[in-house]
Amino acid sequence: MARFYNDLPFQPISQFYKERFSGKVYKIPVTVVDDCPNRRGLKGMQTCVFCDVWGSAAQSESLTMGLREQIEKYHARIARKFNADQFLVYFQAYTNTFTKLEALRINFETALSYPFVKGLVVGTRPDCLSKAVLELWEEYHRKSFVAVELGVQSFFDDQLDFMRRGHTRDQSLKAIEKIKKETSVNLGIHLMFGQPGETDDQIIETARICNDLPIDNVKLHNLHVLTQTPLEEMFHRGEFTPIDREAYAHRVSLFLDHLSPRIHIHRLAAYSSRWEELVAPAWTSDKMGTHQFLIDYLNQQNSYQGRLFKNL
Repeated sequence: MARFYNDLPFQPISQFYKERFSGKVYKIPVTVVDDCPNRRGLKGMQTCVFCDVWGSAAQSESLTMGLREQIEKYHARIARKFNADQFLVYFQAYTNTFTKLEALRINFETALSYPFVKGLVVGTRPDCLSKAVLELWEEYHRKSFVAVELGVQSFFDDQLDFMRRGHTRDQSLKAIEKIKKETSVNLGIHLMFGQPGETDDQIIETARICNDLPIDNVKLHNLHVLTQTPLEEMFHRGEFTPIDREAYAHRVSLFLDHLSPRIHIHRLAAYSSRWEELVAPAWTSDKMGTHQFLIDYLNQQNSYQGRLFKNL
């Protein structure tokens, strides 16, 4: 069985960070915008079915804090907990390119003004990528490390329609190619498994699509139900049943088996830090338990990243 960094059956992003920064690096999640095209209702869009009132913010309190206050507070907390000295500022919640360019520049300058900040991570979506934004990313990539995490979620249009994402598979593919053509940023995508009607063949096809794309990393999520979301209403009406943990583990193993070992993995599953807002499934609140369950499942199945990958 192939083993990777820290004896894991997949290529963790921590391996890349260790090589890039000569040591461990931690993310400081911050919130600097409170909107996105879906919430604004542009072009008839609706809020994504899974998105809560915090826009997937790591810290709900962040919405009431300035950027410097967030960086300093979370830096102190993480540094104390992990004895950490290298950080990336992660512009995580909502759509971080859905704002004025000058505001983005000011936020980047603020983050990089701290000596412990070694780079930036920007979360956004495939349909919010202007030429000016790409040029800004490239400008700051020359000064520091810049990573972009693109909320693709799925490469199947019926699943994107169910999630009410407001963008298509083709838009995602074109966005990925455009980012890699016009910038040198480190590029990752987010994927969600556990969609209604999802098949093994779709999971395998997703891995093969990833293999052919110029992406550097992937972050996996299980589609789960939070309060005050359209998905909660569907759940209570019996229109959506969350995937159970073993079935999700099977999806992860299929994906990793067919995924190229060159692509790093941020994480294997979603985690709901605000337990009181989680509706279902309960296992989404058990971060370490779920992580270990997935590792154990992969080991028991003799499954590992690239096991069935064919470099044609």
